[in-house]
Amino acid sequence: MGSQPQRWATDDPRRLREMLARSQNLASDHGLRSVIVGVAGREGDRLLPELFAYLESALRVEDSIFHMTRERAVLFLADVGLERAREVLERSISEFRNEFPSATGPQVGLGYFEVEPGSAPLMLRDVLPRVFSADEADTAN
Repeated sequence: MGSQPQRWATDDPRRLREMLARSQNLASDHGLRSVIVGVAGREGDRLLPELFAYLESALRVEDSIFHMTRERAVLFLADVGLERAREVLERSISEFRNEFPSATGPQVGLGYFEVEPGSAPLMLRDVLPRVFSADEADTAN
């Protein structure tokens, strides 16, 4: 660890609310779907920051990532549906593992929340438990 603070330690929580507001705006004003994705890994997994950096570099300009902790992040994928979001994440994680073949992980849970046109206004307290719920999360091993 150098003198630079970790990204997850410096992310402003207001950015997370802005991501949610943007998804709501795209749905209500433009009729576009978006997907909020929770990515959670095992505590202490040293590959997670590298995976998050890789995902961030793979995102389109209109997408974004919010680092909650060292082991958790929230992704915002604009103008995609649930199926496409799953494909993007599965492909990106697979590419990460192929690029770092000596890595056997990281193992992450993925939780998805689709924001559809016409949906009711959303609150973080409604979305975050859904994307980080162990019952609903996919596991990318």
